[in-house]
Amino acid sequence: MRVVGLDLGGTKIAAGVFDGEKLLSKVVLPTPEEGGIAVVKALAEATQRAEAEAGTPGVAIGLGTPGPLDFKEGVIRFTPNIRGLVNFPIRRLLEEATGRPVYLENDANAAALAEHHLGAARGEASSLFLTVSTGIGGGVVLGGRVLRGERGQGGELGHITLLPGGPLCGCGLEGCLEALAAGRALEREASYAYNRRVDTKELFQLFLEGEPKAKRILLQAARYVGTGLASLVKAFDPGVVVLGGGLALNAPLAYWEALEEAYRHYLSGWEVPPLRRALLGGEAGLLGAALTAYLEARDKG
Repeated sequence: MRVVGLDLGGTKIAAGVFDGEKLLSKVVLPTPEEGGIAVVKALAEATQRAEAEAGTPGVAIGLGTPGPLDFKEGVIRFTPNIRGLVNFPIRRLLEEATGRPVYLENDANAAALAEHHLGAARGEASSLFLTVSTGIGGGVVLGGRVLRGERGQGGELGHITLLPGGPLCGCGLEGCLEALAAGRALEREASYAYNRRVDTKELFQLFLEGEPKAKRILLQAARYVGTGLASLVKAFDPGVVVLGGGLALNAPLAYWEALEEAYRHYLSGWEVPPLRRALLGGEAGLLGAALTAYLEARDKG
């Protein structure tokens, strides 16, 4: 079954035509700054270009998109980084623009689905995926399908509360894992500590040079991630935990050691699922969107 995967991000749209696991074509376009209907047009254009390059249409389209989603109505409730997508009927509009059935998935959930079926958790009955990058997201896969929850809010792993009254998160609440350990959080702490702008790349370099402030900032963030993962394991008991995202995968070895030490410490007395590095990198979202289309279309016959 040939399907189209669409990965909608704040700055770019990726479209790919898949035949099973094989990527036949890929097209990347900028996300229109004006948002709204312009985004739908860009998604349709990316789909058409990818299908033309592959020489074949997809029977269904899977769309991975940020923001809380109303899966029943096919609506994006809101997205923090793309304008004009508040209570936006993306599924209906994209189906009208492409003439194909469209299936939605949260972008982090899509990446979790891809790592489960095709990546680091392949062959497992269940998995928990956490991506640590500019922000923190993730998803839980049980029985081969993403756990969405009753209201489509499941899998918002970056927004579990670790430090009540802590730093303000982009979601508007305080002390979320994302506000404590994502790339933006590290840059906030480093810029304050050094009294100048410090990005994560420089923070890593300062850490490797043995700078004490950089060491405290990075290892504390790692411990927050390990602690958060331990709590999530107690809630979901996955077969395996997969950790990805540009920040985590590019961090020094000491970051991973501190993270795993906290992870194991807060699971003392419990059976500890193996912790694995994600394998699919930046393609996970696109693969997961395509998988969403494949699974949904297959189930509907």
